[in-house]
Amino acid sequence: MHPVVRRTAVMLSLVLAAAVVHADELQDITRMMRQGQLPQSLERVDKFLAGKPRDAQGRFLKGLILTEMNRPAEAIQVFAKLSEDYPELPEPYNNLAVLYASQGQYEKAKTALESSIRTHPSYATAHENLGDVYAKLASQAYDKALQLDSSNTGAKTKLAMIGELIGGGTRTARAPARPEPAKPVETASAKPADAGKASVVASAVKSVPEPKAAEPRAAEKPKAASPAGAGGQRAETDEIVKAVHAWASDWARKDVAAYLAHYAKDFKTPKGEARADWEKARKQRISAPKKIEVGVESPKVSISGDNAANVSFRQMYRSDVIKTSGTKTLVMVKSNGRWLIREERVN
Repeated sequence: MHPVVRRTAVMLSLVLAAAVVHADELQDITRMMRQGQLPQSLERVDKFLAGKPRDAQGRFLKGLILTEMNRPAEAIQVFAKLSEDYPELPEPYNNLAVLYASQGQYEKAKTALESSIRTHPSYATAHENLGDVYAKLASQAYDKALQLDSSNTGAKTKLAMIGELIGGGTRTARAPARPEPAKPVETASAKPADAGKASVVASAVKSVPEPKAAEPRAAEKPKAASPAGAGGQRAETDEIVKAVHAWASDWARKDVAAYLAHYAKDFKTPKGEARADWEKARKQRISAPKKIEVGVESPKVSISGDNAANVSFRQMYRSDVIKTSGTKTLVMVKSNGRWLIREERVN
């Protein structure tokens, strides 16, 4: 073999080997993140970036880890800088929107999503997310109109429709438990993996979903053990999930009395209105459609005590009027042997 050809072949082999090591390292870090080993995955990605400070995929992964660790200010810095260095990538803009929306900064979220769409006009996830942000901005505008003129029936009707669209509440949203992580970009010029289907509204727009084969994260499992130990905790978790499905079933059957019976006596109404006013509004919204379907997908239970728990899930709602989906958290309390809803949060 000619010496030049041999040297070229050796160099190509080294490049390919380095690429394989690069991919394996990031895959390992991603796996650690999904398993809930967040401090360890952050340490490893920092070490990786110390040798490759401009690596787009590594930096994107660091932003995801910081988001998972509920460190939004640092995650925003990562995604913002990544957008500056690689303006052709739509994913960092999308994740900036997730973080801005989780903080109620919907104008900033809108700007970030518009940048994502300018980068990739066919990026359907960003278009859907932008629609969610517009819905939240519209609800705020109608709410303001009613504050100025409480007799404005048109604004009341529109606000009610948007309220159903964003999951049953038009209040200023709380910060979510955490936004869904986006799929890491593969290269600096990667095209978006436009697999997102359902909308996330009110408090945060969704990011590009994880691959379908993703392993369950250990951090998403119930954290606090019940007095009966692991077996007792599993039984309690099953009971909580069963209560959530029963709530959704009564809602879908339009059984208003049974539906309202799932709410605790000290239920915190979405806007702080009187319980009677909230119940009246719910009766109207449940009775109005001819048919309702309510789905609960991937419920995740976190038990915080013998009689308290949080349940986060994706809610799918369909009627003859609208079709929507979003992420919701129910704050549950156990009363007289039943798990009841003390608070609803649209994430």
